[in-house]
Amino acid sequence: MASFIIEGGHLLQGTITPQGAKNEALQVICATLLTEEEVIIRNIPNIRDVNNLIQLLRDIGVKVSKKEENTYTFKADELNLDYLQSDEFVKKCAALRGSVMMIGPLLARMGKAVITKPGGDKIGRRRLDTHFLGFEKLGATFNRVEGRDVYEISAKQLKGTYMLLDEASVTGTANIIMAAVFAKGTTTIYNAACEPYLQQLCKMLNSMGARISGIASNLLTIEGVDSLHGTDHLILPDMIEVGSFIGMAAMCGNGVRIKDVSVENLGIIPDAFRRLGVEIKVEGDDLWIPRQDHYEIQSFMDGTIMTLADAPWPGLTPDLLSVLIVVATQARGSVLFHQKMFESRLFFVDKLIDMGAQIILCDPHRAVVVGHDRKITLRGGRMSSPDIRAGIALLIAAMSAKGTSRIDNIEQIDRGYENIEARLNALGANIVRG
Repeated sequence: MASFIIEGGHLLQGTITPQGAKNEALQVICATLLTEEEVIIRNIPNIRDVNNLIQLLRDIGVKVSKKEENTYTFKADELNLDYLQSDEFVKKCAALRGSVMMIGPLLARMGKAVITKPGGDKIGRRRLDTHFLGFEKLGATFNRVEGRDVYEISAKQLKGTYMLLDEASVTGTANIIMAAVFAKGTTTIYNAACEPYLQQLCKMLNSMGARISGIASNLLTIEGVDSLHGTDHLILPDMIEVGSFIGMAAMCGNGVRIKDVSVENLGIIPDAFRRLGVEIKVEGDDLWIPRQDHYEIQSFMDGTIMTLADAPWPGLTPDLLSVLIVVATQARGSVLFHQKMFESRLFFVDKLIDMGAQIILCDPHRAVVVGHDRKITLRGGRMSSPDIRAGIALLIAAMSAKGTSRIDNIEQIDRGYENIEARLNALGANIVRG
């Protein structure tokens, strides 16, 4: 198990460029299974989750070639259907949450797939009911395989239909879209997720010959087609990494420029940090975060305490609440964080409390942060990363803390952040991988 040793108190200064979006990469890579023709995908992040998914595609027979750094070609013209039924394949899928988005393409093109409970972050229950219900609406059937803890899903011919999703699940919507592109007739998905990742997936599929309308809304219409062809797709910058860098720049920056962020696709993220008092300047497609000697949490117009809550897009992504909580520890004022979408994501605040943060954990979903206004510096300590986003939040806290910190289980951070210590050390951080 690898660790980061962080010497806190070093100011960050300079320019950093975000990697390609992890969540988009997982979706569009799975979409390459929908065609026999070659698909080129650019700006793929070199991170553990994505690399594991690419290897999984290789294992099932997809021809994957690295054209240049962060650019790959995929050709799924000879899939190994026997391997798709094997225990080894099921075991690998169980260790990688992104693998769940292979089900829709495989069901659409091959008429069958095997599903098991996927792995990922330890952030509480992440149910797959939306996926199942969507596939069933399209005409698929499920059969539980005794002794293997897996389900076989099959359909001779998927049929378009109307469906109202029980929740605006991002992966569920992506999976249903990829299944529906080959369904006979028209599929209408209401209460669809509409994150930029989903928009990108739909645009990529349309460039391959799909007929998807309503992109960027929560009402999607998909007219089924017989086949898809190849395409060349560019992945957006990772907005979660952009938000993480904003948090780092606010806590321990001495003037940081975040380049090529795709401002139009950041949604409410910059404003969420501004509500904590962080100054952010938009310069072209860059963000400039000057040194923040002090930043003051806003209150609502009636003077009541600021509340930041996660919500489906275009609301605030839950992936950044951990970072916002850390940033709030050194703000002036108090703020209530309400984590609605996952049930265990706030438990990492115990580590921040051990570092000297003033946080009241009200229940598994709510925490009040009383900011120090930089009068009390967090102190270094030893901690472990429970998930990707809590891991990066703890790294930010350690970089701003007094003394030396150690973060164990950084494989979780590696799942979502490419070569993070080298990129931050180039700005002036002191992080050693041990």
